[in-house]
Amino acid sequence: MPARSLAVSSTTAGAPAPGGIAVASAEGRWVLVAAVLGSGIAGIDAAVMNVALPFIGRDLGADFSQLQWTVTGYTLSLAGLIVLAGALGDHFGRRRVFLAGVTCFTAASLLCATAPGIDALIGARTVQGIGGALMTPASLAIIQASFREADRPRAIGIWAGFSGVASVVAPFIGGWLLEMGTWRWIFVINVPVATVLVLVALRHVPESREASPAPMNWLGSFLAVLALAAVTYVLTAMPSQRSASPASVACLVIGTGAAATFVWHERRSRSPMLPGSVFRSVPFVAANVVTFFIYGAFGAFSFVFTVALEIIAGYSPVKAGLTLLPLTVIALLLSGPSGQLSARIGPRMQMTVGPVLCAVAALMAVRLSSYTGYWTTVIPLQCVFGLGLAAMVAPLTATALSSVPADHAGVASGVNNAVARAAALLWIAALPPAVGLTGSAYTDASALGSGYRGICVICAAALVLAGVIAAVALGRSGPPSRGTKAWPGGPGDVRQGA
Repeated sequence: MPARSLAVSSTTAGAPAPGGIAVASAEGRWVLVAAVLGSGIAGIDAAVMNVALPFIGRDLGADFSQLQWTVTGYTLSLAGLIVLAGALGDHFGRRRVFLAGVTCFTAASLLCATAPGIDALIGARTVQGIGGALMTPASLAIIQASFREADRPRAIGIWAGFSGVASVVAPFIGGWLLEMGTWRWIFVINVPVATVLVLVALRHVPESREASPAPMNWLGSFLAVLALAAVTYVLTAMPSQRSASPASVACLVIGTGAAATFVWHERRSRSPMLPGSVFRSVPFVAANVVTFFIYGAFGAFSFVFTVALEIIAGYSPVKAGLTLLPLTVIALLLSGPSGQLSARIGPRMQMTVGPVLCAVAALMAVRLSSYTGYWTTVIPLQCVFGLGLAAMVAPLTATALSSVPADHAGVASGVNNAVARAAALLWIAALPPAVGLTGSAYTDASALGSGYRGICVICAAALVLAGVIAAVALGRSGPPSRGTKAWPGGPGDVRQGA
């Protein structure tokens, strides 16, 4: 039986069905399966890549900067296209764009698996980023558009928990594949997952789009892609250069000019791609500022931590992956309740405490050495990290999505994801050379150790700053007062000029 469309042909074409879907229903569970698999398939590769980097480097003869590009090439194309992808989903249908992204991502995974050299792998990873850009904001926008208002925080919490599980189980699976065969299998495994995902989405996920879509703003879309791609390229390339290259300077000029032109064009357009009212929502802006520091720190820390487990502590890939198991369990059990709690009391408390807990875990990771105890240091820090993630991810995502009108859910998701990906890209590109991790440093425990510890401290400071910003910017936590519809940024709050 084909998926029921959310587009109603009478007076509410493109609008969700009245009331929306309940999380506890069979239909709701299938929608969540598709959304989790969509975000999970992207998270699997991102997490497994960190485990596989030393193997890829040895097999393909790559230095540290080239290994960085296997990560940042993906992030570059994803960050450059993700806002456009969100707008395409709002306009043409979120399920349609989602499925296009899954198809592109899977085809690129096969290119990665057959890459003959490091340059080919970087190119294939860049194509993977295009697929990730199409499906990542669409998966969240599908949840926002499909579920009834009261169930959205719980749905986002479940999505956050299981998506985190996919990303965290991935290093263990990847480690097992690396020990059993070759790093190329980490890309091949995407194919069966994507096949199941496409079948579930076609059968069970309802289509949704803007209620009254305006003509697609192609000029604004082009300018946004050009600005994001050019600027993120500069952020990626310049930290590893002793002086600015002509290409970096040219991209900086192009990106800055495109961004200024985009703002000018959007202010005058009758159908703006990114309505200015979105940025008058205080919770939306605050959530994205917090996202920048949190995901920047996560990106840099994750990039070096798994490598450090293997090179400094001497763990096998499987054992390095197993260290993340406590985080998986905690995220699975607590993310759903965390989303429900934030719906009742507001996001401030969890978005303040969560980053601080993650900062504590990052500082605990400084102790990593060849004598580090598995049960006395590594597992406890992962438990603390898991508590921090479970506390803040669902409230952060819900705040970014629900503080703008539902018709712009795709764009809001795209903006938030672009901020997260661009932050990770910048931090992964900038921090390693800033602390001396260049060339073949990742192969030597002593050379890796000092830079690794510096990154842990910097990431901890950034996470504390994110918690402080959330505490100040999101206002007093507490349930909605009598006569108000919701806490600022919470479910149902679609004020455009908060």
